[in-house]
Amino acid sequence: MARKKTTVYVDEDLLRAAKVYAARRDLRDSDVIESALAKFLGLDLFESVWERNRDLDPDDATEIAYEELDAVRAERRARKR
Repeated sequence: MARKKTTVYVDEDLLRAAKVYAARRDLRDSDVIESALAKFLGLDLFESVWERNRDLDPDDATEIAYEELDAVRAERRARKR
């Protein structure tokens, strides 16, 4: 995946926490932010489903991925209530 430089405004304490997290794990700040954004958007679910089910055909794998995504979305909706 190609990377693109961007500028965003983030709460100072949140950015500091991300930088500390990255430093303690020997990661780049951008890796931490990218990972958090992918998790927030649900994109990490597809990766984990594909990893666990490499032997599935693409149609079955896609169905499982959407079931997982629906489950996460339902959980988030339940937490907002």
